[in-house]
Amino acid sequence: MASATPLPQAPPFKRILLKLSGEALMGAESYGVDPKTVEPLAKEIVDVHATGLQIALVIGAGNIVRGMEAAESGMDRATADYAGMLATVLNSLTVQDALERHDAQTRVLSAITVAEVAEPYIRRRAIRHLEKGRIVIFAAGTGNPFFTTDTAAALRALEIGAEAILMAKNGVEGVYDGDPRVDENATLLPELTHLEAIERGLRVMDTTALSLCMDNGLPIHVFELAKGNIKRIVAGERVGTLISTSNAGSAAGKAGVAQPKPSEGAR
Repeated sequence: MASATPLPQAPPFKRILLKLSGEALMGAESYGVDPKTVEPLAKEIVDVHATGLQIALVIGAGNIVRGMEAAESGMDRATADYAGMLATVLNSLTVQDALERHDAQTRVLSAITVAEVAEPYIRRRAIRHLEKGRIVIFAAGTGNPFFTTDTAAALRALEIGAEAILMAKNGVEGVYDGDPRVDENATLLPELTHLEAIERGLRVMDTTALSLCMDNGLPIHVFELAKGNIKRIVAGERVGTLISTSNAGSAAGKAGVAQPKPSEGAR
């Protein structure tokens, strides 16, 4: 009797949220955006998306302005945070343009109104765009001051039912037990829980974002933004650090993402 043909292994993810820092766009520059860095990054994201993976992006603004740093310099904190939100819109448009040069269909959804360049953020519209095979970029954080883009990434990932957050870091391989830039004995931690990251004060995401992920069982893959790493993670390879809690998997994903009716879908 002939042996049965083994079934193909299911891909580890169907929908993810990729969190990029603003600094990831700088490359060797000291400020702004380095096209030589953005171009290969966009190509890799498009290649991964072509496998059928649904991808959403949240991009920080550290390459242009940091709200907390501006506040420490004397600017009103809320005003500084709104400036940071606008900077994330600039970065989102930059990445959108790079993705579309590689023939991807994209949509930028903004939490603050910038109608001439981006759609307003509506949860069901975002989900519909993903279902239609578009790469969705969430801009302007949560739309509220005093919240970081880390928190925005956690919130949006849960809202769209993403199965994981992929958090790309600049110049570090993952989460360490110390700062590898100043402590040569700092050790890479391949795996830890959300609670351990919070209790040990590891600078992965802000505490609000980590708590949100912990409460909803949303795993976080922290890795170096190096060529090929995104492809490796979405293929199921362990890269960098996995932050998870027992029975991990987003509550939104387990419950099933609400499916908008055709009349409610985005065009």
